[in-house]
Amino acid sequence: MQFEQSEIQARVERLRAELRTRKLDALLIDDCEAMAYYFNYESSVSFYRAGLIPAEGEAFFALRTVDVAPLRERSWIKDFVTFPDWEDPVTVIAEKIRQRGFERARIGIDLTSHALTVQTFEALKRELPHVEFVDVDGLPWKQRKLKSKAEIEKLHKCSAIVDATMQEIVEAAKPGFTEREAARMAVEAFARHGGDPATPGSVITAGKGWDFLHGHVHNTPLQQGDVLHIELVPRFEGYSSRIMRCVVIGDIPPELDVRSRKMIELQDKQIVAMKPGAIAKDVDRIMRQGALDAGIRHEYGNITGYTLGYYSRRMIRGGDFTWVFLPNSEWVLEEGMVFHMYTSGEGVAISETVLVGPNGGERLSKLDRRLFSSNESVRLASNAA
Repeated sequence: MQFEQSEIQARVERLRAELRTRKLDALLIDDCEAMAYYFNYESSVSFYRAGLIPAEGEAFFALRTVDVAPLRERSWIKDFVTFPDWEDPVTVIAEKIRQRGFERARIGIDLTSHALTVQTFEALKRELPHVEFVDVDGLPWKQRKLKSKAEIEKLHKCSAIVDATMQEIVEAAKPGFTEREAARMAVEAFARHGGDPATPGSVITAGKGWDFLHGHVHNTPLQQGDVLHIELVPRFEGYSSRIMRCVVIGDIPPELDVRSRKMIELQDKQIVAMKPGAIAKDVDRIMRQGALDAGIRHEYGNITGYTLGYYSRRMIRGGDFTWVFLPNSEWVLEEGMVFHMYTSGEGVAISETVLVGPNGGERLSKLDRRLFSSNESVRLASNAA
């Protein structure tokens, strides 16, 4: 198991307490990340599958027959119902709900779930016409807000993987190097350093203009003066730490050096301000307004940080935006929250994985915070020879 059973059960009990507060009889859980959090197991959405956790009594899970063995290996669930691929999953789940006596219950559902399509929801309502389905407004995501000691340990391990991988790519960057080569190195290094294999989501592209953060990977050889933008998104047992760095091919132009140093200075202040009790919009303002005042950005339309933690290997969501840093973010930071804090200016970007500690933000990613040059690697290689 990825976690001790006591930790999973503590999560379930917190959920049950919330269900009782909301006067809900049960919660239907079908999103990949929520399944992993409460059941210690997830599967793809090729076929609908779901678990039901009641406020009182034993939970159950319904899934394809072919997926039973992986469920048994990981999950604490003892009561499960299976279906062959030619049966309708909704019919099977509805029958199990009726058998459990919930045919007239108030059952919570998460309308933010990607697994719960409109078609599936309508089918559930037809099968269970007397059930009152109540939207819980992302409750499974909100309950993941504070990371346990075991979760933080996984994020520490993933941060070591991201640091080591980034260092290797930075040292390999030179004229003629391609974004695709860097992407290949990232996938290989993630697995070699102990991360989950075949991790998707990294963004490796040429840093040009203002809007390169979500750019495509290209095969064009890098030339003198180009900037290689690298955002690495590895996972360790599903937990993702993230980092951004840029490498200038050749010497760093003075204007990029000044811009990068100012961005880092502002983000350093932002991280220091990430103390328990701080208001998110105040932390956001340090980076956002500072970048605008310094002329690093002419406008700042994106968030300056978002939630990190467990991410499904299906990568339906590239980021967890349950808790984000925006000018109107009124929520309060708490010890144990973890974020990807990032910023960018014309041609350059930088980011860190940050834990909210008792005295402020603590960087879990430890790589040097600076703009790199490919000429550094060449000089180091020459000196070593």
